[in-house]
Amino acid sequence: MSVHRGEFERIRDVIGSVEPDEPLTAREILDLLEEHGEAFDSTHQIATILGRYADSEVEVIHEHPYRYRIHST
Repeated sequence: MSVHRGEFERIRDVIGSVEPDEPLTAREILDLLEEHGEAFDSTHQIATILGRYADSEVEVIHEHPYRYRIHST
């Protein structure tokens, strides 16, 4: 049986494997995902997904552009 992983979990797994030293932009995250064979449509999609977790697992740094830090679980 195939297990479908959620979009956030896919993002978290890739970023967790890279262990970045500083927060990343949605563009940087999208590029990392593509390098690891994970398909997402756009930076807007990444920002939307991460925004859903802003009060728990994701720190959103309100700069221009926004940057994201995913807390390890």
